[in-house]
Amino acid sequence: MAKKTTIPSERRFPTAKQDAVTSVAYDYGTPQSHSPSYRLAYDDYDFIMRDELRAVRLQLELLKPELTQLEENIKATVVIFGSARIFDKETITKSAEQTKKKLNLDPTNSELAFKVGVTERLLKKSHYYDEARKLGKLITQSKKINQHSLTVVTGGGPGIMEAANRGAADVGGKSIGLNIVLPGEQKPNPYITPELCFQFHYFAIRKMHFLMRAVALVAFPGGFGTLDELFEALTLIQTQKIKPIPIILFGEAYWKKLINFDMLVEEGIISPNDLMLFKYAETAKQAWQIIVEHYSS
Repeated sequence: MAKKTTIPSERRFPTAKQDAVTSVAYDYGTPQSHSPSYRLAYDDYDFIMRDELRAVRLQLELLKPELTQLEENIKATVVIFGSARIFDKETITKSAEQTKKKLNLDPTNSELAFKVGVTERLLKKSHYYDEARKLGKLITQSKKINQHSLTVVTGGGPGIMEAANRGAADVGGKSIGLNIVLPGEQKPNPYITPELCFQFHYFAIRKMHFLMRAVALVAFPGGFGTLDELFEALTLIQTQKIKPIPIILFGEAYWKKLINFDMLVEEGIISPNDLMLFKYAETAKQAWQIIVEHYSS
């Protein structure tokens, strides 16, 4: 009878990390060992940052969040987009009062007058923060869809993004934040699950991660970033690059004022059927019901 071949339990080769440590453990004090060319390629910061290595960095940025989410068993997400400038009522009220005080001291300051108007309009939108928080709770507490538990994912910043992550945290659930490096400060909000808080350099890879596990997308009122992410998803579904998922525009009046979808149909730029790619919702319950009905039909 032939003997069974046993596979050694220990690695035959040192790990890349072990060799990286060994490579700098000794200082030979020679011009050769001090030369940049002598550094291990994968442990050479200056080498990895070269323009010619962009393809490698793109791959790393795709793989790191992917492997982490696999390890955390994240299989289905609901993406929540929205403005970083829409906060809860208390926060916006405080900001509005401070701006009004400044204007009272300098009543001819047109810039301050404009800011007062902006904060008043943002105050009217503060209920969206509350609804995003409620939606984060509903998603996190939900029963499985397609046999998978759902995880909230946002852009990781303040405003609507914070509200959705906060809702998940309110009920003890995990949530994901996909931050991106920007010239101004863009720190992750404190409600993201720390081990699921990622930072990106490339917008393109970040947007891929928004959709790779998405079973639904909810767009709250927002600006350029929200529009970019929304139309990326609409385009991919329209062109059949990804399977259809519920896309929900939160706040019908806002979106109809912002985008004249009917004009695009009338001008022949999109087809009437393209208007079926999204639905409107006014409350967290309505948005959640749209998602549930899509997967129960």
